[in-house]
Amino acid sequence: MKPALVFIEDLARRAGEVLRAGYGQQHEIAYKGEADLVTEVDHASEALLLGEIMGQFPEHRILSEETGEHNGDAEHVWYIDPLDGTLNYAHGMQTFCVSIAYEHSGALQFAAVYDPMADEMFSAERGQGAWLNGARIQVTNPPSLRESLLVTGFPYDVRTSPRNNFAEFQAFSLRSQGVRRLGSAALDLCYVAAGRLDGYWQLKLSAWDLAAGALLVHEAGGVASGVLGQAEFLAQQNGILAASPALHAEMLAVLKEVHS
Repeated sequence: MKPALVFIEDLARRAGEVLRAGYGQQHEIAYKGEADLVTEVDHASEALLLGEIMGQFPEHRILSEETGEHNGDAEHVWYIDPLDGTLNYAHGMQTFCVSIAYEHSGALQFAAVYDPMADEMFSAERGQGAWLNGARIQVTNPPSLRESLLVTGFPYDVRTSPRNNFAEFQAFSLRSQGVRRLGSAALDLCYVAAGRLDGYWQLKLSAWDLAAGALLVHEAGGVASGVLGQAEFLAQQNGILAASPALHAEMLAVLKEVHS
């Protein structure tokens, strides 16, 4: 049994209400790493998502940021991030969201990313398109990398890992109009899908960070791949590169040059 997009959108909206209700409050913060936080609101949002999905689809497999893998039928896989942008949320910044994607037989089918502070619902269905609050969206097609506004993020182990994205950041900063850093991978991808930003790359992300946004980019006419062009970016930590087809090719050439 497969879900419907309306179910996933409703689920994202309800979890987003949990985030909005807790926004600006004093939080119980636990540290998974020096810059990797989790709050009681992450757990409350996740509990709602897991309860609804398991209640409706008990045989499905679920991959969730806070509690990891919930075993089930590998033909039906959910990728959920109950609060993408926890560091922003904990500091009172409004860039955060709920991200949900559903995959059937190895292909992403549905996605919903809800920004509760802006009341923006980004959603997509394979082969049908991508939408923002019900209106169709599409990626931009800038003339060149030099005329593009990009977005990226940095890994949690940025202080200790040689794969820290600094070289890539410098290369793109010198070759584009600018590079932004928003702090939510899911919204980064949504903004590319909606044409607010032109291209996105980031290293060392998890499947729940990427799945929903990648489908949105694809259905908005863009290309999403691993950071070095790999077709597979969910099962491995290949990172992600997302943009219009032409800009994707330009960005990929820069990334391969940096990694050579």
